[in-house]
Amino acid sequence: MKLLGKHLDKDGSGYVTLRPDDDEDIWHLYNLIQEGDRVRASAVRRVQNVSATGSIESHRVRLNLTLAVARVTWSPSTAAAGEAASFSTDASTSTSAPAHAATLHISGRVTSENPHVKMGAFHTLDVEVNRDVRIEKDEGGWDSIALGRVEESCVPGRGAEVAAIVCGEGTATFCLLSQHMTMVMHRLEVSIPRKIAANSGAHEKGLTRFYSALFTSFLRHIPYSSPTIRAIVIASPGWVRDAVFDYIMAEATRTGNKALLSTRNKFIKVHVTSPHVHSLVEVLKSPEIASQLKETKFAREGIMLDKFFKMLGADEMRAWYGPVHVALAADRGAIGTLLISDDLFRASDPIMRKKYVQLVEDARQKNAEVLIFSSMHESGQPILTFPLDVEVVEAEEREAKEEEERRKQAEENGEDVNAG
Repeated sequence: MKLLGKHLDKDGSGYVTLRPDDDEDIWHLYNLIQEGDRVRASAVRRVQNVSATGSIESHRVRLNLTLAVARVTWSPSTAAAGEAASFSTDASTSTSAPAHAATLHISGRVTSENPHVKMGAFHTLDVEVNRDVRIEKDEGGWDSIALGRVEESCVPGRGAEVAAIVCGEGTATFCLLSQHMTMVMHRLEVSIPRKIAANSGAHEKGLTRFYSALFTSFLRHIPYSSPTIRAIVIASPGWVRDAVFDYIMAEATRTGNKALLSTRNKFIKVHVTSPHVHSLVEVLKSPEIASQLKETKFAREGIMLDKFFKMLGADEMRAWYGPVHVALAADRGAIGTLLISDDLFRASDPIMRKKYVQLVEDARQKNAEVLIFSSMHESGQPILTFPLDVEVVEAEEREAKEEEERRKQAEENGEDVNAG
């Protein structure tokens, strides 16, 4: 993401102009833009002109529009979800769905004068990669969470840090993992006949087709020579990962692909229980990956989430979850690590958003570590620095409220608050 302009006042109002570079930047914009903001971006509008003779001429005009945001929706890339290659036992053809980059759809009413669009007209802006977007917020809109996301998204050199192939016999899914997204780049499926004594040759030919197609897809979809890629993971049940790695290295040697051979030390083979994308959770928790990627954001999140669940079983008084209990722990300065989902900061109710922003800021002021998960995680749990009993804390809160009510009642009746 490129920061093109910024003007912020002390009260948290102002504007920021950004240019997204990739799908992850579109995701950042989705998290930044809220209902009530004003967004300015380019749009294409169909305009009709009526001539003196009464004929109607229609044409498209590109113009810049400013909308008061009423709704924001995010459409992920369909290159990930839709692209799938299939190979039959007697043919090597493949079919792929058309690729579409991630887009952001911002709907609202036009708030600025324009010769082609009336004030107050309803319109939808489609924000795509390499199109400038200006986001303007009112007082308090640019809080610490929003500014932190702008700063994080504009870090130079940010990109995918892990490439992964999750495979089984005849299937493979190619993924790129960045700090906030898991992007499925390609899915591969090759039909392999069963291995039987009478026809073992057909099975071996099927495996050869699978490995060949996998190697071709690997070269096409995995940026193995990128300096941002720290690890290339091959994950599978059984022996498939070893065979895939050996084939990739053998083909790189045969074809003289020195760039690929130089990345040999980036490859990590990991055992998983299922050849599906959700097995990436197991990959990130594996000791091999944790040691390699301990400095990355998502690896840290995976480690702490695993720690939370273990602590929930071993010492439940130090693992609290849910908004009410987390707020109680924060009031007592007991939070050591706060795990919270970014979905909470997209609340359309500004009061609700401010509540969670304040929770994060209070936790940081008391030296707690705060990990903001992408909304694919069901988070929002704190790991406490010292044990707290939920029932005891709730009882203390009730007693405090009752005492406050008694004090107010005594003051209203003119009684001595300190009497007795």
